[in-house]
Amino acid sequence: MADNRRSGCTVMGKESLMSLDGSTILKTSSMKKNHQGRYGLATKDVYLHGMKNDTTYFGKPKLIQHGKREMMICKHLKMFAFAIGLMGSLFLLDSLMVSVVHHISSHDLTTGFKSRVQDGRKNFVKKEKTEQVMYGRLMALASAALAKNESKNGQFVLWKEPYNQASTWRPCADNRNFIHQGHDKKHTGFILISANGGLNQQRVAVCNAVAVAALLNATLVLPRFLYSSVWKDASQFGDIYQEEYFIDYLKDDVHIVKELPYHLQSLDFETIGSQITDMDIMKEAKPIYFVKVVLPLLQRFGAVHFLGFGNRLAFDPLPLYLQRLRCKCNFHALKFVPRIQEVGSLLVRRIRNYEPRLTELDTQLFGNYMPPTVLGGQHNFSRPARYLALHMRFEMDMVAYSLCDFGGGEKEREELQAYREIHFPTLVMRVRNNNSMSAPELRKLGRCPLTPEEGALMLSALGYKHETRIYLAGSQIYGGLSRSLPFKRLYPNLVTKEDLLTPSELAPFSNFSSQLAALDFIACASADVFAMTDSGSQLSSLVTGFRTYHGRGRAPTLRPNKKRFAKILSEERTIRWSEFEERVRNMIEENQRVIARRGGRSIYRQPRSQGCMCEVL
Repeated sequence: MADNRRSGCTVMGKESLMSLDGSTILKTSSMKKNHQGRYGLATKDVYLHGMKNDTTYFGKPKLIQHGKREMMICKHLKMFAFAIGLMGSLFLLDSLMVSVVHHISSHDLTTGFKSRVQDGRKNFVKKEKTEQVMYGRLMALASAALAKNESKNGQFVLWKEPYNQASTWRPCADNRNFIHQGHDKKHTGFILISANGGLNQQRVAVCNAVAVAALLNATLVLPRFLYSSVWKDASQFGDIYQEEYFIDYLKDDVHIVKELPYHLQSLDFETIGSQITDMDIMKEAKPIYFVKVVLPLLQRFGAVHFLGFGNRLAFDPLPLYLQRLRCKCNFHALKFVPRIQEVGSLLVRRIRNYEPRLTELDTQLFGNYMPPTVLGGQHNFSRPARYLALHMRFEMDMVAYSLCDFGGGEKEREELQAYREIHFPTLVMRVRNNNSMSAPELRKLGRCPLTPEEGALMLSALGYKHETRIYLAGSQIYGGLSRSLPFKRLYPNLVTKEDLLTPSELAPFSNFSSQLAALDFIACASADVFAMTDSGSQLSSLVTGFRTYHGRGRAPTLRPNKKRFAKILSEERTIRWSEFEERVRNMIEENQRVIARRGGRSIYRQPRSQGCMCEVL
């Protein structure tokens, strides 16, 4: 009704046309009765005066005709208005439907995206947890052999060195009778050293610097450690080793101070030409080099700065007192700070399930933080007290630098190549110039680091049971779970320091890789058996030497011959398990022979040498 009013049309019904005393009233549909009973227009009354014969006014026929015409017009307008309203309603309905559909679609897209992300994560986790196996047949044989051994009673396999021979070698680097005669000669100057690398490289550099200072009768300034973008550790000497103990223990051999004298602190060593980098000095330089090149600089400027100094002093030929001094520094003078000793002791006790088995190694490593028991005390063998420590050298840098293939397919090869491009550009250039061997040739020659799978096969062939407790030094295995799972499937009791120490106990060391490495050093050195997968690593070398020196012939180390092991593994498709066991055991037994250090070999790894260890016949 309102729409019709807005259009200017009055709808005519049956009562719309009425004759009252010769007058005609055209009333709208809004006509109402008044109090007199007559009809009146609520808005407007129209009176049509005139006689029936008056043609100037609407007569009845014309009025009726005019009314019909208006009714037709209003009908069309009404239909038009209805159509407009209907279209508007449809438009509103369409907009509403579009909004609903858009909402539903957005919800579906969001849900679909979330679902795809979740599926992707599931696939990633599934991929991470998928074992990457290179020797499926041997792994199956190893698993069956371990399951068979479960029912057998047997003790922890020690693989001892021949004790009668090993026990004849005794530590003697701290023997006071070896004080060299040049200690009272004229003082020549001060030697500073800024050691590079990680914990173990720095340890070697410090001991070499002590020997060089003694050789030149110079005063050694307490060593500094360089910050490395690889290790990302700002630790200094006093954060890892006991400074006062170090200075005092070596006082009869070399003079050590904490800082340069004030008058020398402003020296610019690089400008005056008194700085010597690793590029300036050949690897394993002979003593004569230091006498001819370094001594004149000391006498001229009063101080020399060695920047780096990794492996820059030869092992042979070297005067006996210098060889002994390097051993004294490495095996006696370098004591970890109390907080490292304390947490290291706690770590070892947790590996042993708190079994108080103390050895000479423990007394050297733990200091005042020995477990509350005495050497030779009663032991509770009902709990698993013995453990094997394993240094698995299978980190990203080692794997990439080796140029070997580890069965990971094209994606793995591309990943390792990208890493080489960034970190080993010289190696990449050599490869492009065809100056390197192929991956199969490298593996055949034993130049590839052992994978966790290969390490597990070695231990299972040596007779270590499924439940053997194994401490893993370091935990950054390349490939993550996909590489670690084959090992864990055979040896589930694999633990790391992150497993055994709480976050709060690890927190003080979390940003200091060298201090974390010190905890690994302690756990490996104190183990009942130490095994390695790569004999070239500094940690493995130093731990082996430490165990040989302080182990009293009861601290075996398992070291594979990678070339022989590669030959054995190459027969994976046909070799019987019994033959595999025999050949692997023979390989390890050959390295258990007790022999004196050969010329040129590291004194830190093989201390059975005159001046370092003494053979008592």
